[in-house]
Amino acid sequence: MMSETTGTATVQHAGEEAITFEVERASGASVREPLTGQIPPIDVGKDRFPYCIVWSPLPCISWFLPMIGHMGIADSSGVIYDFGGPYFISEDRMTFGAPTRYMQFSPSRVKALNWDRAVRDANEEYRKRMHNLFCDNCHSHVAYALNKMAYRDKTNWNMVILGWEIFVYGSFTDCTGFLKTWLPFLILMTIIAVISITVSGPSTV
Repeated sequence: MMSETTGTATVQHAGEEAITFEVERASGASVREPLTGQIPPIDVGKDRFPYCIVWSPLPCISWFLPMIGHMGIADSSGVIYDFGGPYFISEDRMTFGAPTRYMQFSPSRVKALNWDRAVRDANEEYRKRMHNLFCDNCHSHVAYALNKMAYRDKTNWNMVILGWEIFVYGSFTDCTGFLKTWLPFLILMTIIAVISITVSGPSTV
């Protein structure tokens, strides 16, 4: 039988950081317990990104502005959820294609609701919301989850902070992910440069 005792505990595997993990009791209360076992590995081929936020390019928009894209958040087993449109949360298949970048977070830095509960709450909330490209979008959905869990003791996560973090600190999934992110932009810039040089013509003295 599950005990109703609450408290904080940690577990540490050889060569790994000590991890504190929060679970929910049958009573509805949340307590922090050790994570029993290692965090599942990232599997790019199967689109499994445990404890990650993930990013994929937006057609046309990311070609001109590669720092702008579509974002989702994965649960502890690696299943991705993203706010794909009005009242719609996509599960296990990102709305605009497989992720090309990701950033893995540490469950030991979750300070409030546990990771999966916060992701679930964010999904339930955003299934009730109209999508707004500028004010309430996929980044906002991820920020809602991080604020719920008070990740890094912060409750002011927003689309700007997340966009900056994934662009600066995010890892590419592989070489294909790098090319999908940057190749369209580089091709467009090359075309623009060639047209500009052609139109301006040779310089005269």
